[in-house]
Amino acid sequence: MQKQAQTQTEMRLPTVFFLGVNGIIGSGIFLLPGHLYQSMGVGSILVMLAVAVSILTIVLCYANMASKITGNGAAWLYTYNAFGRFAGFEVGIFTWLLGIVTLAAEISAFLTMLTPSFPALKQQGMYLTVALGLLFVLIAINFFGPRLTTLADNLSAGAKVAALALFIGIGVFFVHGANFSPLFPASNHLANNFSASYNQVFYMFSGFAFLPITAARMKNPAKNVPIALISVLVTCSLLYMAAQAVAIGVLGSHLAGQTVPIATAFKQLFGQWGYDVMLVGMAASILGVAVSVSYSTPVVASSLASEHNLLPQLLGKTNRFGAPTVALIFTGILCALLLMSGDYFFLISCMVFTSFLQYVPTVLASIKFRKDTRLPKGFDLPGGLTIPILGLLTSAYLLTNFTWLIVGVGILIFILAAIWYRYDDLDRQKHQRKRDVADKDHWV
Repeated sequence: MQKQAQTQTEMRLPTVFFLGVNGIIGSGIFLLPGHLYQSMGVGSILVMLAVAVSILTIVLCYANMASKITGNGAAWLYTYNAFGRFAGFEVGIFTWLLGIVTLAAEISAFLTMLTPSFPALKQQGMYLTVALGLLFVLIAINFFGPRLTTLADNLSAGAKVAALALFIGIGVFFVHGANFSPLFPASNHLANNFSASYNQVFYMFSGFAFLPITAARMKNPAKNVPIALISVLVTCSLLYMAAQAVAIGVLGSHLAGQTVPIATAFKQLFGQWGYDVMLVGMAASILGVAVSVSYSTPVVASSLASEHNLLPQLLGKTNRFGAPTVALIFTGILCALLLMSGDYFFLISCMVFTSFLQYVPTVLASIKFRKDTRLPKGFDLPGGLTIPILGLLTSAYLLTNFTWLIVGVGILIFILAAIWYRYDDLDRQKHQRKRDVADKDHWV
């Protein structure tokens, strides 16, 4: 079997750091603080800390695998090498679905953000009309290739960091200490509220999955990967907790249930123009992510089909602009179904669930390859099996927070994917085509 190739491009720590921060911070911090406060009060800050600590165990498992297997693919690639073609195929399907759910969530987040200014969006018919219209525009744009992706990424990164920095930097001077008491709201359902809040905050960190791939391209990954990952997680955690604390300090009990809490807090400080400025920054951030994901998600499916032979070759077809047309159409149809089936909070749960289905095999792969001499030593997890076991426990806790509907849909997708896998295998045998991924991705 072929061993890992040496990394060709080395990235500096600052580059990885800023890419990581941009990848994690999304719409959640702009829309969820009010709901978190309503459930857990001031204790919502502690929920953020708890998630940051627990998610580190999974991130370190990703770092361990990324320092050993540096090919593009992350979870599905680790799963393929550890557990075979079928397992890699299933995780590949859910990797594609994660992008689809993310796109639906960002569109929903954008419309949720606009609801206070345009109350007509509260009507289901109007909401779906605008959501599907925006989806159509995003898909149509991508038929002409990746022209907007770089611009959207840069715009999104600048907008989200600038909006948060402005809010925290100015808002901290208007915090009222009395707003931080009591620590938790008077409720008989704190345990259930914690579980719901934990999932919502976990969603806010869900962009971490690409970080180890980027970090693994650094010089001396065994030393620098954990530094990059921990610094990014600490920075994002501090930004999240600072934004939540400032929002609580400015709005107090008025924060509970706010649809656009950050903008509302800024409005209290500076009036309508403050609200409008923050809303523009939020819109640029969310739309930028939507444009980027609308491009990258079909590319994932196309790559799995044409480069790695894990999906039917039909999904790898491209037009004269290089756009994966079939994958774009399927992505658009599935995203439309998601937009019609639930709201922003439903889509958050779907995102965390599809992420969960990638975390578990990655953690298990890190256990399987822990002492495998066929792979480079890479970044060793300290404490032996302690971190992977904690990662599995974190994943198990996530599983307990999902509704039976989401779990049932996940099982149905798994079964349908297995049928698809079998049908595609028969077709490949008929036309004498192999399913094995490219040699560069098959390390053991």
